[in-house]
Amino acid sequence: MASPLAGGTVLIICTIIAIVLSNIEATAHWYHSIWTRNLTIGFEGFQLSKPLELWINDALMAVFFFVVGLEIKREIIGGQLNSLKQASLPIAAAFGGMAVPALIYFFFNGEGVAKDGWGIPMATDIAFALGILSMMSTRVPLSLKIFLTALAIVDDLGAILVIAIFYSSQIDWLMLGAAALVFAYLVSLNRRGVHKMRWYLFPSIILWILFLKSGVHATIAGVLIAMTMPYTAKYSKKFFLDHSHDLRERFRLADKGNIDVIHNETQHYILQDMRVLSRNAISPVQRLEHALHGAVAFFIMPIFALANAGIAVSVADLHALVSDQGLGIIMGLVIGKPLGIILFSFLAIKLGWSVMPSGATWAKLVAVGCLGGIGFTMSIFIDNLAFTDPTLINYGKMAILFASVLAATIGCLLMVMTKKVGLKDRW
Repeated sequence: MASPLAGGTVLIICTIIAIVLSNIEATAHWYHSIWTRNLTIGFEGFQLSKPLELWINDALMAVFFFVVGLEIKREIIGGQLNSLKQASLPIAAAFGGMAVPALIYFFFNGEGVAKDGWGIPMATDIAFALGILSMMSTRVPLSLKIFLTALAIVDDLGAILVIAIFYSSQIDWLMLGAAALVFAYLVSLNRRGVHKMRWYLFPSIILWILFLKSGVHATIAGVLIAMTMPYTAKYSKKFFLDHSHDLRERFRLADKGNIDVIHNETQHYILQDMRVLSRNAISPVQRLEHALHGAVAFFIMPIFALANAGIAVSVADLHALVSDQGLGIIMGLVIGKPLGIILFSFLAIKLGWSVMPSGATWAKLVAVGCLGGIGFTMSIFIDNLAFTDPTLINYGKMAILFASVLAATIGCLLMVMTKKVGLKDRW
């Protein structure tokens, strides 16, 4: 599994590269022309032709959302969200962390030209937030990392619903109906116990194309496809234990005395059987999540940052940070996020629905809430969907970047301060 710290570092580097390239006169035109260049895929009679930036935002990000969907499914079935007692605190915190920022944004932009951007400050960037927590591992109890992970996953689910309901264009019901039939077919594959991924691949591509044509954002197809992936392994735990013991015994009996080099043909066949046994003891959901996590962390998200974080910043444009749009995003992420997370967590704990994470304090919870204000990937994604005016999109990205850096700085400082004598007790 890709390290959150490493993934976050690559994301930061690509963001800096994009900003630098878009602000140097010699490279700015070249930088922007790359992403607007058309790429056509298909054959005669059926072609998809889009600018490279849209291929990244509609196709590569569908893979990102697919992995998010796998994480959500894993957490709901066998993780931190599989029981109401475990899930209640991160769900309450995530709900507060979405509702309060949206209300703050609406307060500034209820009647303005930027009113459709209310979904921007609702999102948390899990890669950045967990990356920063990983850097401060000695100061953060494991329970808070688990809390932030579960909170970010619920937050992602909320963002997915917001995109599907509020940021989709005019719906083509015929295409959506066809997509529903393909989705039902994928569900039937799961119900019939089909574990070979090749049977899911072609229908999944068809589902993505139908969503692309339907008006509902194509990335939602990634989440729905993830929900149809089998969570149970082909071989049960008991079957694996029994047969692995048998294979080990056969391997030992087939040994010819050379313990340093395996060159016995019988042993080679036994090792192949062990590999098949091990593979089939892991569920497709877990295999796919593990296989794609590196590609998402080190290719898809960095490419997304390179294509979308290139903001031409001038002194004259800095007023955007104190415009209604800028203030709505910045105040929503930097103040609204921690306020919503802490307020709803406090209510859930005081009402007896939840318990404080082991080893955590309110001071540390506030620091984690501030890290939840790092929006970046999902916020920029929603910014692209919310506005059609390039100026509003650009100003939104400026505010997101500024707010994310500010939220990360405040969160880190608070996390360090919780180690100081007396602060823990006062909280």
